[in-house]
Amino acid sequence: MFNSNKQDPFFQSLLKIAKNVNEGIYYAHNARIEDIDALKEIAGTMKQYETSGDKLIHELIVMLNKSFMTPIEREDILALANKLDDVIDGMEGCIAHFDMYNLTEVTEPMRQFLTYIAKSTDEMVQAMELLNSKKLVDMRKHAIQIKDNERECDEIFRSSMKQLFIQEKDPMRIIVFKDIYEQFEDIADSCQTVANTIETIIMRNA
Repeated sequence: MFNSNKQDPFFQSLLKIAKNVNEGIYYAHNARIEDIDALKEIAGTMKQYETSGDKLIHELIVMLNKSFMTPIEREDILALANKLDDVIDGMEGCIAHFDMYNLTEVTEPMRQFLTYIAKSTDEMVQAMELLNSKKLVDMRKHAIQIKDNERECDEIFRSSMKQLFIQEKDPMRIIVFKDIYEQFEDIADSCQTVANTIETIIMRNA
C-alpha cells in the first residue's frame, strides 16, 4: 500500500509527537522533588513539554488541512496524534497537582507507575518509528506491550489504594494521595488508548 522508499511527513509528525511524550515522561520519571522550589521548576518544565505537544498537534492539523491525499485516513492520523498527546497532558496535569498540594513526597507506587508509563512511551516511539518505515504489522507487538504495562499499573493502583486506606489516618493525606494515584492510573489508561488506536490503524491498513 505504501511507497516504502519515501518517508511520509504525516508519519514523521507522529514520530515527533511520540518523542515529545517520551522525553516529557522520562523527565518526570527522573526528576527529584527535593523541595518546593524544585517542584515548581519541575512543574514549569512539564508545562513546556505540554505546550510543545500542543504546537506539534497544531502543525499536524495545518498540514492535514492543506493536504488532499494522506497515507492513511486523516481521522486516524489525528486520532493517534491526540491520543499520544493525551499522555503528556495527563502527566503535566498530575505534576501540576503535586504543585497545587505542595506535595514533595514520592511514594514507591508512584515510582512504579512512572516506570511502567515510561516503558509504554518507549513502545510508542518504537511503534511510530515502524509506522514511519511503513511497517504497520510490526507495530502490533508494541501495542501489546503497552497493554501489558497498563495491566501492571492496574495492579499497582489497586494495591496502593488498599494500603492507603489501611495505613493512612489523616483524611487530608488520603484525599491528596488518592487523587494522585487516580491521575497516574488515568495516564496509564491513556497509554492503553494509544495501543488501541494503533491496533485499529493496523487493522484498517495492513
